[in-house]
Amino acid sequence: MLQSGTIVELDVEKPAAGGRMLARHEGLVVLVSAAIPGERVRALVERTGKGVAYAVAIDVLDASPDRRPAAPDWACGGNVYAHVAYPRQLALKADVVRDALGRIGHIPFDQPIPVSPSPERGYRMRARLHARAGRLGFFREGTHHLCDPATTGQLLPETDRLVGEIADLVRAGRLPGATSVELAENVPATERALHLELDRPLAPTGLEELARLPSVVGAGASFTGRTAPGAGRKGTPREWRRTITAGGAPCVLDELSLPDAAPFRLQHNANAFFQGNRYLLATLAARVRSLVPHGPVIDLYAGVGLFAVSFAASGWDQVVAVESDRAAAADLRANAAPFGASLQPVEGVVEAYLAAHPSAGEAIVIDPPRTGMSREASAALAAWGAPVIVYVSCDVATFARDARRLLDAGYVLGHLEAFDLFPNTAHVEVVALFSRA
Repeated sequence: MLQSGTIVELDVEKPAAGGRMLARHEGLVVLVSAAIPGERVRALVERTGKGVAYAVAIDVLDASPDRRPAAPDWACGGNVYAHVAYPRQLALKADVVRDALGRIGHIPFDQPIPVSPSPERGYRMRARLHARAGRLGFFREGTHHLCDPATTGQLLPETDRLVGEIADLVRAGRLPGATSVELAENVPATERALHLELDRPLAPTGLEELARLPSVVGAGASFTGRTAPGAGRKGTPREWRRTITAGGAPCVLDELSLPDAAPFRLQHNANAFFQGNRYLLATLAARVRSLVPHGPVIDLYAGVGLFAVSFAASGWDQVVAVESDRAAAADLRANAAPFGASLQPVEGVVEAYLAAHPSAGEAIVIDPPRTGMSREASAALAAWGAPVIVYVSCDVATFARDARRLLDAGYVLGHLEAFDLFPNTAHVEVVALFSRA
């Protein structure tokens, strides 16, 4: 058994989910970072557990032609593929999707899996920054150690400057109690919104300073506290959450245009999920729309309504969008309003909606969180018998699991492709079409 601190020579075989590459040492699986399949490397074992060793390449003995100069810190911002030439990154991500389907879903898929590329720099519209000991930054991969977001190239230069100004306020003690800052910006980067998570109440002056920073259209902050014991029911503490804003609601506004659709507007709160890549946003929405036949459609896990509004703007007149998160649901209602009865927003959990509404033959779009669909949601969706399901996933493992459930329920996996929403990282977005056999 390998021990931490051991140096071994490894032949790197293939990519693994999460950004490391798979190699073997005397039969033991070693997941090694900073390597490329086909290389031979000397690697330092970092830790072991459950029959797997984790290592980092410290010397490349036989380099891949796809190797390029590495990022300053491969672990900052998930930049685990930054040392790999970009075309090879896309091929590796296709391999990861195919491997997950076979290994987790037991679904052989031998067809090519196209991966839509993105510009590698300045693509990111959303970022979660962490505050620790007077500093602000990303967490390094697998740690709570901070690193400088500007070194990753993921944010625009003007966004990096704004992050630096926020960091100055943190360093000066102007934002006491801040544990994280959610930053959202629109596609042209003319508007930015901020939301702070706090571990204590914040004086309004700190938030007002944030709201006065260049291009910031609104800032919000939330603090979760508990009353003293005895104030709640049966003497238990009562939890409460207080939110304050300054400079306007922490929302940015985008205007998008898809082929053969009227331009539409989307507001998205800094505290609500929204797709993070400015360059592929419209491309992704157009692709999902192209896979759904014209007619009634239900968008589950709808978020602020990217897909649902795309349908309504394209002439679909029977669209339902279901979202449970309060901030996202508020944005969804605002984004649906211009379409009147054509687009019905529903605030609620997917399981409850499926249980309460019998199927009328609608097509389904699902874009669940990283954890995928619950077993209850999968069973309810299978029972619905929708003729078409378009599944958008940000996690290949839970996608493969859910795909297996849909196939077992009588669906056939047809179209499958991926979108590189986070270049140089291990993340990949999958879009799949399932239809009744």
